[in-house]
Amino acid sequence: MSETDRLRETIPASPGLSDAASLERVPRVVVVGAGIAGLAAAAGLSERGVDVDVLEARNYLGGRVGGWPDTLADGAPAAMNRGFHAFFRQYYNLRTLLRRADPHLSALTPVDDYPLVDALGRHDTFRGLPHTPPFNALAFALRSPTFRLRDLVRLDAKAAAPLATASVPQTYFDLDDRTAETFLQDINFPAAARHLAFEVFARSFFAKPEYLSAAELVAMFHIYFLGSSEGLIFDVANENFDVALWNPLRKYLEGNGVRFHTGLSVESVSMDADVRVSCGVDAEFTADAVVLATDVAGLQHIVAGSPSVGDAAWRDQVADLHTAPEFVVLRLWLDRPVRADRAAFVGTGGRPPLDNVSVLERYEREAAVWAARTGGSVVELHAYSVTDTDDEVRRGLLARMHELYPETVGATIVEERLLRRGDCPRLAPGDFARRPTVQTPDRRVVLAGDGIRVDLPVALMERAATTGWLAANSLLGHFGLAGHDVHTVPNHGRSAVLRRLAKRAKGGRR
Repeated sequence: MSETDRLRETIPASPGLSDAASLERVPRVVVVGAGIAGLAAAAGLSERGVDVDVLEARNYLGGRVGGWPDTLADGAPAAMNRGFHAFFRQYYNLRTLLRRADPHLSALTPVDDYPLVDALGRHDTFRGLPHTPPFNALAFALRSPTFRLRDLVRLDAKAAAPLATASVPQTYFDLDDRTAETFLQDINFPAAARHLAFEVFARSFFAKPEYLSAAELVAMFHIYFLGSSEGLIFDVANENFDVALWNPLRKYLEGNGVRFHTGLSVESVSMDADVRVSCGVDAEFTADAVVLATDVAGLQHIVAGSPSVGDAAWRDQVADLHTAPEFVVLRLWLDRPVRADRAAFVGTGGRPPLDNVSVLERYEREAAVWAARTGGSVVELHAYSVTDTDDEVRRGLLARMHELYPETVGATIVEERLLRRGDCPRLAPGDFARRPTVQTPDRRVVLAGDGIRVDLPVALMERAATTGWLAANSLLGHFGLAGHDVHTVPNHGRSAVLRRLAKRAKGGRR
């Protein structure tokens, strides 16, 4: 469960006082949003003695990785969340946050494999690959049914050079005007592998390859494969997210003096001598600074109602943010088990609308208890970038489940939940340069979240955690307090040999 990459990079904390008690007056900060980004910011600030209030519109913590209790029709307790999340070993800053309440990360369980299956039934797997790049890529090519060694030879070396030289933000400057699909075509990436491995990865960003930035794809390939020796096998939460992760972290933060206010929606922020955060008629909070760690729609709503925050150019940046297409999660409680050899998680390609399947009793305690009691299975089906109606998506997902797992054809659905959401940030070509950063025109206001620009090789949950720590660091520096180190995979092509070959392929140009 430990991170082992000796080449991971550290962005050192800024110096300063170790505790706000040494200051003439203890600063007060309001953190808006109790997702990963907001919780990381709250941790970073409270650990230096800053007075912190966290405001959350929902009644639970964790944001898009939140969990909540549910009850089935027969009165049995159940757990619910928005679906599967993979906690990769290279999520250093997220794992640092989780260790605050769980030093040994006992709430996370390794997943042995992450198989992928395409429309023709071909399987790729990441089980047993070497961890060290580029040997992991070579081993994958040697055994993959969709990517052969001959395909490696046929790659356009010049066009593929960015894969070996990835660096943030340079990769975005070079490639963010192109789509992932165009980039893969240009490098002569084999069609079968493109539709399986890369399409599955692209959809992790809730986008089809034709709508995803090529820079995001290359950065992702670097973070998870060529740039890190942590490997592609990941951990999952072994209980519902609220029980496993956020309730313990809340207890830890409350021990640091953090106050949580759930069920409160922020309407506006006003900037006078003090920062005033208004929740309409419900409440108002006065502070020295504010962290806006909401989703895209929440940030836009607050900024639109806060004319004194930022300048015109920055406000236009916020207004220009977009969300990715909607996704659907269908969770099914079945009256019979799926086959015992089914993996906990399977990614699919070429089987619309299905993008992945989870068998929850393989790793989540609440589902395992239900399955043991009833003899059934709890299966979750995901569909990304959906445009069809809920009924159409549901029918399509069930048909694909029956196709992939024939033992479910005669199963009775004892209970089901269908969630449809559209609140993930868009990562389309051209979005990077327009995205707001952690810092804003007013140093008393900082942003955090996975839709916020940060010039480091991080993505998804790790981008949220990283921006949360950096938002805290920005305010801590303003208060004269010491910051916190953050860590990333190497922010350059890992292999010197591949970098030299890529430079040669580019004709000596950097």
